[in-house]
Amino acid sequence: MADPTNTPMPPGTPAPASPVLAASVPDYAAALPRPTATKPRVLHIGDPVKYNPETYAAFSAQCDIVRPSTPERSRPEFIAALREQRWGDFDAIFRPFWGTGGEMGAWDAELIDLLPASVKVFASAGAGFDWADTKILGERGIIYCNSGLAAAEAVADFAIAMIISTFRHIPWCISAAAAPATFQDCHSRATASSHNLRGRVIGVIGFGNIGQQIAARCHHGFGMAIHYHDVVRKPVALEATVGAVFHDTLEGLIRASDCVVLCTPSGNKVITAETLGWFKKGGRFVNVARGSLVDEEALADALESGGIGTIALDVHAGEPAVSPRLLKFVGERAMLTCHNAGGTVETHVGFEELSMRNIMAVLAGGDAITPVNTHYLKREPAAGGGL
Repeated sequence: MADPTNTPMPPGTPAPASPVLAASVPDYAAALPRPTATKPRVLHIGDPVKYNPETYAAFSAQCDIVRPSTPERSRPEFIAALREQRWGDFDAIFRPFWGTGGEMGAWDAELIDLLPASVKVFASAGAGFDWADTKILGERGIIYCNSGLAAAEAVADFAIAMIISTFRHIPWCISAAAAPATFQDCHSRATASSHNLRGRVIGVIGFGNIGQQIAARCHHGFGMAIHYHDVVRKPVALEATVGAVFHDTLEGLIRASDCVVLCTPSGNKVITAETLGWFKKGGRFVNVARGSLVDEEALADALESGGIGTIALDVHAGEPAVSPRLLKFVGERAMLTCHNAGGTVETHVGFEELSMRNIMAVLAGGDAITPVNTHYLKREPAAGGGL
């Protein structure tokens, strides 16, 4: 799947505060070793930092930042540079933006095997990490950190709009206003298939930070019943905050839900011909996770047969191309967007900040803030630090 691209920032956009990060991330800059002749070296791939000058000042004072040129980031030249050790024995890799820094393509064995043994941490913008082999990185002792924490609020907000759309046919109501005939048709027919959200069951697949924020909005804002499925059940106290009901099987969750929201990391397909058969007749489906988790041909079959009533997809298997079969349902039964859920100015501020904070934490001898592959590490991360 292609690199997801969030909303680009216009030049000169001011850097707003990031309340989530400000409240939850310690100041690791003070814990870094003081400047010496052999400062930790960080390979910075992509554009310069834009939104967090104070954090970057501390980051660059404590670390030797090396930023490859744009030509050096093309895969052939990047590989050549790693082989000849052009950037020396660097300790960390820093990618603060989605729009740049990925020109070398997938971080697979070919690239990872060329990294110097000194590398301890790879911190990147974005919640997804399907473009990096985190298992191989972990086996090399490299902690991979994503920035999903910074995107959670934006994704949850966007997901609510998509959930509402599946119950109220928002795209149809918007597009039909263009002409009197379609206006009247929508005014007459949309009512017969639209429903209030209160009392409906929202089924959340993946009850991490984003899933929990979606659940809180649905429960407290719209009076929906919260059901969820995850690989590990959450603490009872956490469930109680939204009255969440845990299902130990995916089938149980889907069969109980009026609308299913997919919030899991990348991995094996979750929505398939089999799982689509568990949906209530005319059920609703929302995807703010990864397009690769959905069998889009099977989803189109379910829409055509009427097994699925309405969908809202922000992510697609072949981005930037969208399934032609699914495009046929745009309007009355489908809301299709362009991987926009996490794309806000505040998210980009947080991506940049959190990536720097992760590297500073690890290089200071502490724990990473948002690691995703510690279960693959052959060596344990250093003691200390913490969330």
